[in-house]
Amino acid sequence: MAGTGKDDGEGGVFGGPGGLHLLDTTGADKSVWLLKVPPLVGHQWLKQQDGAPVLAKVTMSMDPLNPNSDSVEFMMTLPEKDLVAPHKSYNLNVTKDLVPMHIFSETTQGKLKVEGKVEHKFDMKPSNIGNNDEYRKLCRDRLNKSMVKTRTTQVLSNDRGGFMRPPPIDAWPTSTFTGKDSKKKAPISSAVKAPEGKRIRRDRVELEAIVFKLFEQRPNWALKHLVEETDQPVAFLKEILNDLCIYNKRGANQGTYELKPEYK
Repeated sequence: MAGTGKDDGEGGVFGGPGGLHLLDTTGADKSVWLLKVPPLVGHQWLKQQDGAPVLAKVTMSMDPLNPNSDSVEFMMTLPEKDLVAPHKSYNLNVTKDLVPMHIFSETTQGKLKVEGKVEHKFDMKPSNIGNNDEYRKLCRDRLNKSMVKTRTTQVLSNDRGGFMRPPPIDAWPTSTFTGKDSKKKAPISSAVKAPEGKRIRRDRVELEAIVFKLFEQRPNWALKHLVEETDQPVAFLKEILNDLCIYNKRGANQGTYELKPEYK
């Protein structure tokens, strides 16, 4: 919410589309963590009653001799008895390039408050996936659902839209009209070759499904061939491959990707 007004240290009055609003800023300097939670875990947490037991336990591991190093790791463990989630242990991956953010809340009465300033942003990623058959089954089911076609192609029996199609570029004449030669048309210019268009990103889930399909055809793929098959930007495709695949740096399959064991 943006606006103008004053801040007396405990609150501010801001002007917005609905008029003036009182914003409680007493918690603006409070450090908070922002966590991206998997849907299954998030739905279970929302079912918890107010005042319920602890939702999860977070463990931070660090080198006591070098606390400022990048070796700090965060692990979250969910209670066994409180959730039906197939996976109970998660790695919390820290987002390094954090955009400055604050957390806001609004009550049912319309009271606005700044809950705190985001100090860390995490993504939850299941740990030890290969040892959890139930979670692997969940991933396969989710993949199968994403591959179900929701759009169909229909051929029209009475297609009268041909006249709406523009002619090829080289069929467009270009003319110049100057003085007495205004009735003379210049010769048709040769077609100018359009620059090669950039590859357009697909939806992430859709691209993952395509990658899985390709690895069903053969177990190893070179990056160049995957780019040709998917027609995706190299950087975006490599991001997907880093999540789903292992890159072979040596051996008989050197220079190729293969699926991680948990996805085979």
